[in-house]
Amino acid sequence: MLKKKFNILVATNHLDKVGGTETYTYTLIEELKRRENIEVDYFTFKKGEISERIEHELGISFFQKKKYDLILANHNTVVQNVFKYGYTIQTCHGIFPKLEQPSKFADFHISISKEVQNHLSKLGYNSKIIKNGINTNKYISKKDLNKQLKNVLSLCQSETANEKLKLCCDKMGLNFIKANKFKNPSWDIASLINEADIVVGLGRSAYEAMSCGRPVVIFDDRPYFDSVGDGYVKGIIDKSIQFNCSGRLLNKKFEVEDLQNELLKFDIKDGVYLRNYVLNHLNIEKAIDKYIDVYLKRNRLFFLRKKYLILLLRVESLKLKLTKYSKKELLDKFLKKIFK
Repeated sequence: MLKKKFNILVATNHLDKVGGTETYTYTLIEELKRRENIEVDYFTFKKGEISERIEHELGISFFQKKKYDLILANHNTVVQNVFKYGYTIQTCHGIFPKLEQPSKFADFHISISKEVQNHLSKLGYNSKIIKNGINTNKYISKKDLNKQLKNVLSLCQSETANEKLKLCCDKMGLNFIKANKFKNPSWDIASLINEADIVVGLGRSAYEAMSCGRPVVIFDDRPYFDSVGDGYVKGIIDKSIQFNCSGRLLNKKFEVEDLQNELLKFDIKDGVYLRNYVLNHLNIEKAIDKYIDVYLKRNRLFFLRKKYLILLLRVESLKLKLTKYSKKELLDKFLKKIFK
């Protein structure tokens, strides 16, 4: 696809701790580095655990070039900071968080789901869907599922959700494990997933579990949305994924008895089905190919718009500086320059 050496910058607002976008950023960089004709750097405002892994495990340098062929940005805050250094694609991962809202400084927008695409369209931005990419060589099944459900792993971020699941498992005589990224974050989440027969969570957590050949129940209680879910996902995966497996497809509220009914749907064969689904639809290698394709088909006159936006940014910056001074102060500064 690419005939020359290709320079790419991957930019994310924060890389200080384990999280969905942080893990995605690491996965993106990991795959880019694997390709011989690509050189990749990274940028972030907030360094930490994940940026250290990117530097020490992957050998990637922090933002060091004056120009890049392509910039893959994950948050609107970084877009404004780096867009002048190359063709910038902003990936929007959600509809609620401020960081995920589209930036006018991006040359192109990617939505990770149909729901996000519709949200961007309402805001006046066209976008292409490229689903969340998973490293399917890392997230694999290393341990066979039990024929009968025994172990339940919760990747829920809410203690309310975990309390319901714990009560549910106690009633059913199941072993309950939880890994809340805010309370006990784990970088090696694949190992925990492999200890479970079924995994409960949303979004990327669900995708990683499916990649490990685990059946999944879509459910959690997030601070920015009501406690809802889609339940046992196997039969509705194509529809649920249009909402990034966020639970907003069915918007169903789950009490303890409802969760019991979802866990009873466990079928050992569904693990293989979901693993194959991820290989076909959520593979990071295919996702990168799609990003490169967007770049190759870009509007060749994008730089004209970029020059206009850079000029606009400078004008806005100048206006901001001018508002700091009174008319008398501005006149004094002007006179000093003339008569100095």
